[in-house]
Amino acid sequence: MSTTEAYIYDAVRTPRGRGKPGGALYGVKPIELVVNLLRSLRERNNLDTTRVDDVVMATGEPVGEQGQNIAKSALIVSGWDHVTTGAQLHRFCAGGLDAVNTAAMKVRSGFEQLVVGGGVESMSRLGIGASGGAMGDPWVMMDPRNISISQGVAADLMAALDGFSREDVDRYGLRSQQLAATAWDEGRFARSVVPVLDINGVPVLERDETIRRTSLDKLAELSPSFQMFGDFGHDDFLKHRYPEVERVEHIHTPGNSSGIVDGASAVLVGSEQAGRDQGLEPRARVVACALTGTDPTLMLAGPGPATEKALALAGLGVDDIDLFELNEAFAVVVLRYQKLLGIPDEKINVNGGAIAMGHPIGATGAMILGTLLDELERRELRRGVATLCAGGGIGIATIIERV
Repeated sequence: MSTTEAYIYDAVRTPRGRGKPGGALYGVKPIELVVNLLRSLRERNNLDTTRVDDVVMATGEPVGEQGQNIAKSALIVSGWDHVTTGAQLHRFCAGGLDAVNTAAMKVRSGFEQLVVGGGVESMSRLGIGASGGAMGDPWVMMDPRNISISQGVAADLMAALDGFSREDVDRYGLRSQQLAATAWDEGRFARSVVPVLDINGVPVLERDETIRRTSLDKLAELSPSFQMFGDFGHDDFLKHRYPEVERVEHIHTPGNSSGIVDGASAVLVGSEQAGRDQGLEPRARVVACALTGTDPTLMLAGPGPATEKALALAGLGVDDIDLFELNEAFAVVVLRYQKLLGIPDEKINVNGGAIAMGHPIGATGAMILGTLLDELERRELRRGVATLCAGGGIGIATIIERV
């Protein structure tokens, strides 16, 4: 069977709600967020759902309301034809993009013709760590070969290794807030953002909830978020892996780290023939996908090598890419990536990112891919890279080319 191309036909997401009790989406179950998007995909594209083979949804905490194959559960409620199956995927923060990549691989193999990939996370209802798991087990954490520490401490370690200061990360945090506010004011997210509706069709949330008008002075007043983990012993652990670092300055705060939010995303991927049969116009082609692993202690360094791997697979270089979307897990992740690959400010996260709008763990990857596609179209550019770091040192990257 010959390989076929995988095209992106549509990409939607919910607005991101503050991921705490009292946030706009706190009263909305995660399945409702997914159903909202599935119904929107069907209506926007006049989609014959009998022709969709699978829906793959990622979650960071696949338990409780988000467990037991939430994708298939949402399909049943959404009114899609029962022939469409569903699957749940977990790859930490990389899950949403991995779900889209999985959809593209299914299509490229020729075994399936139309697949939805995306993710959902209700961080207000199921907080980080709700599913427990081996990664937090002391037996893993104390392994001298790959000491596991708080991601925030890892971000502070990365800044120490690469020479980034508190002012550097605060300036990046301010940039994210300013660019996100401008993007919303100019309607740059209008094509992809689907309002969350209640049972009566009344909007619950129509706009990302955590964007803030701030300043460097205000950001400088915020206390470090991960000092207590360092004091608890994580800083001491680092001396075994990185003895060259005498002291870690804890510089990441709520103002330069990704926000905790609720949200969902979905991307419709299909073959050229499937699109033609449904009367759909392809928006982009999935060029290459890559996954890689890096040091699980530093854990946030994966986007660089994952991007290099994807570029090598595609036979492209950094200069062949017009725009980059890198999840803003922490400001230093973006600053290090730019330094490593030589990417100027004007080509990366040009509409802000997770520092301003939040990082709903399982959903973010597909969200930033949709943002990337929208901006490539708006600027009439050709190629883009979406990439994320993830727990355990995972890096993921996807290259798309506008059609």
